[in-house]
Amino acid sequence: MYKSNLQNIEDKKILVVGMGKSGVAATQALLSLGANVTIQDSKPEKGIEPQLLSYLQGKKINCYLGVEPTNVEDFDMLVLSPGVNPDLDFIDEARAKGVEVIGELEIAFRVGQGKYIAITGTNGKTTTTTLVGEIFRKAGVKNSVAGNIGIALISESVKSTTDQWLITETSSFQLETIKYFNPEISAILNITPDHLNRHKTMKAYGDVKARIFENQDEGDYLIINYDDKKCFELAKNCKAKVAPFSRIKELKFGAFVKEGDIIIKDENGKKHLICNVSDLKILGDHNIENVLAAAAISFYAGINPEIIGKAISEFRGVKHRIEYVRVVDGVNYYNDSKGTNVDATLIALDAIKKDIILIAGGDGKSQDFDVLGEALKGRVKALVLMGRDAKIIEKSAKKAGFEEVYIEQDMYACVLKAAKLSHDGDNVLLSPACASWDMYDNFEQRGEHFKDCVGLLES
Repeated sequence: MYKSNLQNIEDKKILVVGMGKSGVAATQALLSLGANVTIQDSKPEKGIEPQLLSYLQGKKINCYLGVEPTNVEDFDMLVLSPGVNPDLDFIDEARAKGVEVIGELEIAFRVGQGKYIAITGTNGKTTTTTLVGEIFRKAGVKNSVAGNIGIALISESVKSTTDQWLITETSSFQLETIKYFNPEISAILNITPDHLNRHKTMKAYGDVKARIFENQDEGDYLIINYDDKKCFELAKNCKAKVAPFSRIKELKFGAFVKEGDIIIKDENGKKHLICNVSDLKILGDHNIENVLAAAAISFYAGINPEIIGKAISEFRGVKHRIEYVRVVDGVNYYNDSKGTNVDATLIALDAIKKDIILIAGGDGKSQDFDVLGEALKGRVKALVLMGRDAKIIEKSAKKAGFEEVYIEQDMYACVLKAAKLSHDGDNVLLSPACASWDMYDNFEQRGEHFKDCVGLLES
């Protein structure tokens, strides 16, 4: 396993690109390690939060705000935030001039002393990562949950110790810019269309996801979805021990469901009972898969099966993922703001099953919404849309013969319309099938706004 010496960071001239959560955390960590840090962000100075601007000025950090640096060859390294397109002209120029270009995930790995678990996939990452953290906590194993889940990994890795597990939700954007990143346990939950505006093709998207295990060897583990054939196919070039999970087939090695029981087979073929599917508190077949992945990750990390089962049976899910909000006049309201792509919304529809008033829309990320349009009949009573790509989704719905479509200006108007359209026993579901960036800073902000709007309804 590659780990750079911390002295390799000290006095290095590093340009941190992008002042989102990861970029700010990387800046703070690199300064603490003695690096000479410069930052760049596409926003001009007036677009930067005053508190952040004050911090940068207080540290006397050289800033390129709203402009690109012209002297990229002067830097030893560029560290990119996940939201930054790695093919920007000045970044390409840096590579051409021999400057190392990596991301926050990679630099976090290099400076951290802990053991890494990395979890990726199109959907289910946050639920699985959170559940693994809960299992480790219940087992009394030192850990931090970080990455794409909310806390930048570098904030945790820079203070990690050798006996600590860093349980990391890992996005495709983060994996684009790794070099030596090597988790002891990696996991790929599923592969469905997402971020094609960035990755262009499903093959390219899958190839980026597969980078999660490219530096693993025979002593490491890859946990991967056997039932998702496009996903499982990625494992063909993996050097680590491949431990699949399956909801529908008994496996010789890995995690699976048999007669309602969640079971793991170890490397000797011995069965270990984890719990029964009926013990789960979270809805949907997709969550059975998330539980299988989390159980396998924890088991192969050495956690006792009985502790794994107990933690799973007590787990009630995560915010913004089919999160129950409240009941108003007999109507159930669910917040699935983390449903940022079509497949995630289809999963939410499958979980709730019927009598749904669906609120969707936002930044569609160049997705094809026809499959969503086809899925509405028989489950969705009405579709209420908002955001930049509302009309694109409306077109797909009507193409499938679904006519109960309404377009509103904002979240509050959508909630009011959904309340008006619903009746006792119905389910109002926010599951946008889109990113939030056209109207909100992130999906969390969108989900909280939805809950606030539902809170204003009079019962």
